[in-house]
Amino acid sequence: MTITKAAAANTAAELTTADYSKSKNTEDFMKEECLVCKKPLEYLESDVLMECAICHKKENSKTRCVAGHYVCNQCHTAGMDSIIGLCLNETSKDPIKILDKMMALPICHMHGPEHHVMVGAALLTAYKNAGGSVDFEAALTEMVSRGKKVPSGACGFWGACGAGISSGMFVAIISRSTPLAQEPFALAHRMTAKSLGAIGEIGGPRCCKRDSYLSVLSAIDFIRDNFGVEMEKHEIVCTHSAQNNQCIGKRCPFARK
Repeated sequence: MTITKAAAANTAAELTTADYSKSKNTEDFMKEECLVCKKPLEYLESDVLMECAICHKKENSKTRCVAGHYVCNQCHTAGMDSIIGLCLNETSKDPIKILDKMMALPICHMHGPEHHVMVGAALLTAYKNAGGSVDFEAALTEMVSRGKKVPSGACGFWGACGAGISSGMFVAIISRSTPLAQEPFALAHRMTAKSLGAIGEIGGPRCCKRDSYLSVLSAIDFIRDNFGVEMEKHEIVCTHSAQNNQCIGKRCPFARK
């Protein structure tokens, strides 16, 4: 998939404040979790055959809302091209600032597999803007392709949060890692381990915002130490706690003091 800068600019321009308000026009919408009926999600211990309430595709999953609605990963991450458009027009060297812009897009929910793309995409963008060498458009496309393959609930079911995996994908892409590589292979695994370690230190329940921030912060230091590229960072103060039914409050490192 090749996306021109002109097309990307048009995509970004279409994401108006009105669009955002239409998608997220009340705090109550964000506090609820099902994309169909807004009711809380439940996580099963084993797979059950479910039908997507949007596209009607049938597949096995462990996640649905308490009313029985299931939304597949593909429908949950629809509109991912808007992330590419944002990145192609971004000049910041601070991946947290870039990530916050992505979190404000209509496609981003409080929790969801879109974060598995957003972490790596924000890091790629800041890395490039800070002087890192990368075929940027091709890397972004690859990041979307890889990140979308990590399903919802991987954090709890796999023991590997998709946000942390996304930071490892980012390093794998910029180092051109393959299963047969030596140093790139090692670097990508060390990056993922560093992010997952930070996430594990805090513990659950999951918060896609908290785990995304932890992964990006882990990557900023890792890239400086291993690639010599200095991305920028700033203090993070969470603005999403009111929308998270499972917020851990002061145990979160990004809670308001």
